[in-house]
Amino acid sequence: MWLACVAALFLHGTIGSFFTGIAAHELGHGTVFRTPWLNKLFLYFISLFSWWDPFDYGLSHTYHHRYTQYPEADRENVSPLVPSLRWTLLVQLFTMNVFTQPGRSFSKGGLLSTIWVTLKSAFGVIGSTHAPSREWLQALHEDQPAECRKSMWWSRLQLLFHGSVLAVSIATGLWIIPLIVSCFAFTANWLRYFTGMTQHCGLLDNVPDFRKNARSIKLNPIVAFLYWHMNWHAEHHMYAAVPCYNLKKLATEIADDMPEPRSLIGAWREMRAIWKRQQTDPGYAFDTPVPQSDSRPQAFDTDELASSIGELAPDGLR
Repeated sequence: MWLACVAALFLHGTIGSFFTGIAAHELGHGTVFRTPWLNKLFLYFISLFSWWDPFDYGLSHTYHHRYTQYPEADRENVSPLVPSLRWTLLVQLFTMNVFTQPGRSFSKGGLLSTIWVTLKSAFGVIGSTHAPSREWLQALHEDQPAECRKSMWWSRLQLLFHGSVLAVSIATGLWIIPLIVSCFAFTANWLRYFTGMTQHCGLLDNVPDFRKNARSIKLNPIVAFLYWHMNWHAEHHMYAAVPCYNLKKLATEIADDMPEPRSLIGAWREMRAIWKRQQTDPGYAFDTPVPQSDSRPQAFDTDELASSIGELAPDGLR
């Protein structure tokens, strides 16, 4: 039943790819469950299966929330981000992502490069395939050596786990096992790519207004659920401790102060137009129009709940 097998793997990857980074992101914030250890349990479980490093990412993402799109302190996304539609990329997005994992400069890469990066990381070598990310990880490791050691041991555990999966597959002759268990994060990444690229691509750096450096989009309920409601991305950055399943309610509550959310297609048209202009004007970024400020006094919010990023930050950064 080859056609049914291919269709099942495509659906498995389409849904499963949202666990790579997206699910781990929300679990890392510690806001999915009220019981803290449940967040950690599922964070490590999902990260193990999807080749995700929760320790390096926890470090990087802490800075991403504290200094969003300020390049001197947030190198998780390195501008300009490229909303690529190259045919070679699209082929991998709709089949198996072997060589590249687009959308985030923090990503390790496709299947082959992820295995290589994890292998190097297991021996304490900075394994990013992107030069800016390599420099960023080096700085994070030097600042937080305890998290660096955790990342190294985590990489060793991943290699042991996925190596065991391969060994079982060889011993039993069930070649499908690695495709289901170890490769789902690299299969049919298309929907995750098209939704995830919209978060910050083409928007302003070095501004404190989350409405101008993060983009919210409207999605149908099914895709929003798969995307862990990160389509409300400006709202997420404003109130990072709000659980993802409450972001739509938050967006409704503060809608009068927010720009109109783009559609997914509208966001991509906007990003492609920005990228086209950046070819002749490399420093250009889109300045999102926002509602006029009202007469209420503007001040930095010192409320702990409003400024919380949940349980994301490791002990050394709290």
